[in-house]
Amino acid sequence: MNVLIVYAHPERRSLNGAINDFTVERLRANGHDVQVSDLYAMNWKAPLDANDVRERNADAPFHASRDSKHAFANGLQSRDIEMEQDKLRWADALILQFPMWWFSMPAIMKGWVERVYAYGFGYGVGEHSDTHWGDRYGEGMMAGKRAMIVVTTGGWESHYSARGINGPIDDILFPIQHGVLFYPGFDVLPPFVLYETHRMDDARLKATYDALGTRLDRLWDDTPIAYRKQNHGDYAIPQLVLRDELAAGTSGFGAHID
Repeated sequence: MNVLIVYAHPERRSLNGAINDFTVERLRANGHDVQVSDLYAMNWKAPLDANDVRERNADAPFHASRDSKHAFANGLQSRDIEMEQDKLRWADALILQFPMWWFSMPAIMKGWVERVYAYGFGYGVGEHSDTHWGDRYGEGMMAGKRAMIVVTTGGWESHYSARGINGPIDDILFPIQHGVLFYPGFDVLPPFVLYETHRMDDARLKATYDALGTRLDRLWDDTPIAYRKQNHGDYAIPQLVLRDELAAGTSGFGAHID
């Protein structure tokens, strides 16, 4: 299988760098082909702007979605965007690896998503009618592929528990897992989260490698998170609200998991 790792950490000699090296080695040892988009090493341009469109009328106001749609449809995207889209087409699985900074991914990775997920590629796909509201949330260009987050954080696991001060880790990662990954069609695996990264010794690092290695070995066997698909009857269309008889009495992120 083909695995794309999008990696965002500014220091290769960090714990994240070591985890990234281990991940690549383990996947290749299992017979998989691996590509790594090391965003800092690539000097990836984070902002989505008019420079992402070739042969653009510089006098016209920039409109993010319209310009993205035009560039994607007419082969006018900047080359770095096209190369990352080609990697996603090639990949059977995507791993996003990053340290949690301010409750989300680093800005450089958010910029990768904003630029690579072009209109017609990551969103704006499929018909919109009274029975089908675009190919998204379980459908789309990435349908049939798998995805997983590998994330590190300095906080304790208890800080991210159901009653922890930071909020439940599944809620914090929901916009990434359900939005960035499930939205364009990926089957999303439970995340691999490493807490208290400042308290790492040789024994804990070995335990981390053992646990992550097991997850990587089961990349195609583990059961994805059971997010509800948008166009399969669970949601009223076009309102896109969960039907009353489903998850009765439940609201928030949890209602969107079957």
